[in-house]
Amino acid sequence: MARIAGVNIPTQKRVEIGLTYIYGIGRETAQHICKEVGIPTERRVHQLTDDEVLRIREMIDRDYQVEGDLRRKISMDIKRLMDLGCYRGLRHRKGLPVHGQRTHTNARTRKGPAKAIAGKKKVTK
Repeated sequence: MARIAGVNIPTQKRVEIGLTYIYGIGRETAQHICKEVGIPTERRVHQLTDDEVLRIREMIDRDYQVEGDLRRKISMDIKRLMDLGCYRGLRHRKGLPVHGQRTHTNARTRKGPAKAIAGKKKVTK
């Protein structure tokens, strides 16, 4: 099992897909890494030599911000927005959608489960 950037890459997957298990690397980046290192796209992770794994690991360490560093950077960016008190920071602080989505209906993922409103009765006709 190949271990890159602190993540165990599944051995039966293609290299291009296996690299996406690393936080911060998607399909485009994985394809670019394979092309730069010179690994064919149909190659499986268990078929990689130690030298190829080392080259992939060095390239990721050198050129990309992944896993813990990336998570830390994103959380620090959000914290900075909240400390500034800008509109996006206030939305983060209140736990509401940040990118202009509607909240009258939907937005349950950010707002959490629906809460009953006291004193509101159903109208029957």
